[in-house]
Amino acid sequence: MRIKVLLAEDHVITRQGIRRLLEEEGHYTVVGEAGDGEQAVQMAMEKSPDVVIMDISMPNLNGVEAARIIKQHCPTTAILILSAYDDDEYVFALLDAGVAGYLLKTASGDELVRAVESANKGEPTIHPSIAKKLINRFRHAGDVKAPEEIEEILSKREIGIIRLAARGMSNQDIAESVIISKRTVEGHMRSIFNKLGVGSRTEAVIYGLKKGWFALDEIAEQ
Repeated sequence: MRIKVLLAEDHVITRQGIRRLLEEEGHYTVVGEAGDGEQAVQMAMEKSPDVVIMDISMPNLNGVEAARIIKQHCPTTAILILSAYDDDEYVFALLDAGVAGYLLKTASGDELVRAVESANKGEPTIHPSIAKKLINRFRHAGDVKAPEEIEEILSKREIGIIRLAARGMSNQDIAESVIISKRTVEGHMRSIFNKLGVGSRTEAVIYGLKKGWFALDEIAEQ
């Protein structure tokens, strides 16, 4: 099945390059190109893409606001930020808005393709410098909650899986770690997303961080 991608970037030459890169892979369909934030929101609602690749700095409506609106109206659409900026104000606003991944424009074409694939699967791709910002932001968070407190929301199995996900492990890695099938892991992840009201693994991990479900060293292992 082809992955439907919407490109939201105000530089035409950049959009053309990303489109060419994805189409050469063979299993991506670029369903639209938006040159500003308002177009990105409108096209996301019309086209229902699987993944939106979005820049932050765009005319009319910036990437932060566009991402927030898209996630409100299209919660199953994964948003992958591809930006030259890693300022704290952008990073945290976008992660709070529910983006599935955050790459800097220094990433290679192969890294971008893998990030789109991961975003479509609900698996996060966070540039290392962005991951460090996350660690620092929650460094002074409160004590980690006891398992029984978390069990009011998630099952014991789901708690184990989300903690492994917080370490940056893929679904396949998690499956091998707990000796279950990858399909079963995917089912648990969908259940976790539904219970937490989120649309991606990144959102679920951030939710857990805010609630004190993970120790700092669990995240630092990414």
